[in-house]
Amino acid sequence: MKPFKIALSLMLSVAATPLLANDTPGEGVTVRPIMATQIEEFFQHRILFRALEDLGYSIAEPQEVEYQTLHMALGAGDGDFSAVNWRSLHETFYQEAGGDEVLAKVGTLIEGALQGYLVDKKTYDAGITDIGQLKDAEVAKKFDADGDGKADLAGCVPGWGCERVIEHQLDEYGLRDTVTHNQGAYQAMIADVMARYQNGESVLYYTWTPYWVSGALVPGTDVEWLSVPHTSLPDGATGETTFNGKNLGFAVDSIGVVARKDFLQANPAAEKLFEVAKIDIKDISTENKQITDGEANSSDIDRHVDAWIAAHRDEYDGWLAEARKAAE
Repeated sequence: MKPFKIALSLMLSVAATPLLANDTPGEGVTVRPIMATQIEEFFQHRILFRALEDLGYSIAEPQEVEYQTLHMALGAGDGDFSAVNWRSLHETFYQEAGGDEVLAKVGTLIEGALQGYLVDKKTYDAGITDIGQLKDAEVAKKFDADGDGKADLAGCVPGWGCERVIEHQLDEYGLRDTVTHNQGAYQAMIADVMARYQNGESVLYYTWTPYWVSGALVPGTDVEWLSVPHTSLPDGATGETTFNGKNLGFAVDSIGVVARKDFLQANPAAEKLFEVAKIDIKDISTENKQITDGEANSSDIDRHVDAWIAAHRDEYDGWLAEARKAAE
């Protein structure tokens, strides 16, 4: 009986080995992520990092660069994937980095991302509802923060992509002589906007969702989105720019993974994970608000990830199951 038991044990062990291996199809592979420098976007990446680790992958220290550089680095082979590709906004960056020859857009991680121009509700209710009205110098002066007689727009950091849209629209809507597009550090510009708002001054700024700003200056309560005279995007681009019946001037966008094709071809489990993973935009905004409220160090973000996975365990486990199946 003893030799039989030993043989049976070996047979069972060998039979179990493929199952265990299939649980971690990424074992032995180190993934090289590239992220933007915005702390508010670490959350979505770390959820994917956790899932990749559960599939057996190791995660290299993420590179942190601006969006244009991020795409170029992926195209050059300096990383494997990023989870901050805005499908419409970053299309030029995608093409500049090599496009479909070397990269691929996989899945839709976050849907319903917005961008646009906003003003304080008091000024909006007084009749300033469209960015085109700032062509009138007297209207533009309401938003003059530095005394030069022109409206000060807290705008977009160079290299993000949104600056190209704003610069294009300043020309298209005839605003170049009456509006100054400020492009400093975004956090500092928004801090100034909020200080002036608290002082009862008229404010004009660009922002996007998901992001914490719209939790501090709430559209419909504190501020309002401006409409634009007509849709006009750089390079003749098209897209749905209307939200709740208002033309915001920027394409209503989705955010997802952009990855190197060679990485995806070699890692079907990772590709399937990127394809099926989804995070509700409201969950991103909630986590961003936690960061704004002071929960902003690395361990805080890891805790936010833990809480999200615990609250979405069935969904998360479903991602892993599909990824493992893809690797069979």
